[in-house]
Amino acid sequence: MAKIGFISLGCDKNTVDSEKILELVMSKGHTVVTDENEADILIINTCAFIKDAKEESINTIIEMGNYKKEGNCKYIICCGCLGERYKDDMFDELPEVDAILGVHAYERINEVIDRLYNGEKNIKAIEKEAIDTVKKRVITTPGHYEYLKIAEGCNNFCTYCAIPLIRGKYKSRPMEDIIEEAKFLASEGVTELLIVAQEVSCYGIDLYGEVKLSELVSKICEIDGIHWVRLLYCYPENVTDDIINVIKNEEKVCKYIDIPIQHTQSNILKLMGRRTNHDEIINKIKKLKKEIPEIIIRSTLIVGFPGETDEDFNGLCEDVKDLKIDRLGVFDYSKEDGTPAEKFENQIDDEIKIERKNIVMDIQEKIAEKKSNDYVGKIFEVIVDGYLSEDNVYCGRTYMDMPDVDGIVFFESDRELMAGDYVKVEINKSLGYDLCGKEVE
Repeated sequence: MAKIGFISLGCDKNTVDSEKILELVMSKGHTVVTDENEADILIINTCAFIKDAKEESINTIIEMGNYKKEGNCKYIICCGCLGERYKDDMFDELPEVDAILGVHAYERINEVIDRLYNGEKNIKAIEKEAIDTVKKRVITTPGHYEYLKIAEGCNNFCTYCAIPLIRGKYKSRPMEDIIEEAKFLASEGVTELLIVAQEVSCYGIDLYGEVKLSELVSKICEIDGIHWVRLLYCYPENVTDDIINVIKNEEKVCKYIDIPIQHTQSNILKLMGRRTNHDEIINKIKKLKKEIPEIIIRSTLIVGFPGETDEDFNGLCEDVKDLKIDRLGVFDYSKEDGTPAEKFENQIDDEIKIERKNIVMDIQEKIAEKKSNDYVGKIFEVIVDGYLSEDNVYCGRTYMDMPDVDGIVFFESDRELMAGDYVKVEINKSLGYDLCGKEVE
């Protein structure tokens, strides 16, 4: 049996795949080690979504290749998006790699390991749009929260995005498989489930002929031990009344939604291949706020898309000021191989893209600061994420904050708490995106 070192890069959906790969190799008797020097095999689950992610994946592979020269490492296996996207060039461009495991083929990991030890070289394990069947995982998050992936791939084919080229068409997992996995996670002590896919808001349309997200979420809420359920990546045009109602009425569902709008100007949205327009986005966000006054909306924007004029950008800025979205990430457009937007005319200089990104973030910083100040004096339920001994404070999150992305609540308590506990905290200070407070009875 081999000693395996593992590196997971990229998004939360990749994290889910990584945890299932770890479960598979450990169930076969392989040992996972944290020191790369000890590893016989190094497995890297890569990302290739945008340029920066590709560079990180490539640099990691090159760095790990040094352990084949200086450590015990015999083989490097490249899993995930980079190998899938560049499977025809991988072995020539990155000779450190001994095997490629595509995004739909990770269940073949033990087969690939056996083939490497049998002397095979340059192994490609690629499957076409398979859906995973592994329901158990090695939990690598802190343990009280976990990501639950309910679908794979995407049918939207936005002109800037390589995901459909890498992960294929949208394919929902059977509901019973998802529920079984959620029950397993609950049995392992997970109390917060973050529902993820490239898009969760059309879950079930391919399997059942209709969207089944609200039904799925309601069934997850019935599982003992689950305290919070959080919905991520709902496209605005697919946020139906059913989805709004399940957020509004299910007690366990956090009043929180991630809606990646990417832009607000109709002509840019059309160029992006988005299936919505300015008025529909504005009306959907206002409807969410009207139906669920306490809802927290997270979104993302892309600035500097080919053809974005000063007028388009100024319109976007005015909408950001008007909508006052609670949590907002801004990205400068990244030209991706094989996407239609790569060949669009009127590409924008990097300096202008970065300048526009900074302008939007400055606007959003003022919005976030005011919202945080409004929380002072209020009491929130907080999930404990950890303890900072040097400051003698706990850190945690309200329903308003997803892990590793949104804000943190730093708070004092007169008793000893454990990660995963839920406590009431009165906010007494704002730190911009973060909050400070003290536990109350």
